[in-house]
Amino acid sequence: MNLLFGILGCAVALSAAASDPSAEKSVLAAMDAWKKATMSKDGTALEKLLHKDLTYSHSNGRNETKADVMQSVTGGKSTVEAIDFADTTVRVYGKTALVKGKVDIRNNADGKSTTAHLDILHVWVNESKGWQLVGRQATRLVP
Repeated sequence: MNLLFGILGCAVALSAAASDPSAEKSVLAAMDAWKKATMSKDGTALEKLLHKDLTYSHSNGRNETKADVMQSVTGGKSTVEAIDFADTTVRVYGKTALVKGKVDIRNNADGKSTTAHLDILHVWVNESKGWQLVGRQATRLVP
């Protein structure tokens, strides 16, 4: 009997992370909208895409709130020239999604272009405003 409950428990846990192609597609569309808004410094779009409780962690250990991100993207001196994702996986758990992958981000600050090679984890939640980024963690990839 315990074995049966164990098997049922595993089945329920696995079904919670089951693939939902339409939800995954919606999350990837939100990721693309975030990318475009960041590169074009579109504060109106970012306002909709970033959750009020956002925690945005950079690979250098710096943590930002939604207000910090809005200021650095729309009013900062640097410009994001390119955001290129690779090896991206999306896992949807109800109204929460985890997006994991590698990303190359090319910035231009004062005419100097640099590229960061990162491993990222984005956490998205689906609430009344649609999919919003609530968490981001980046780690520099080791060459």
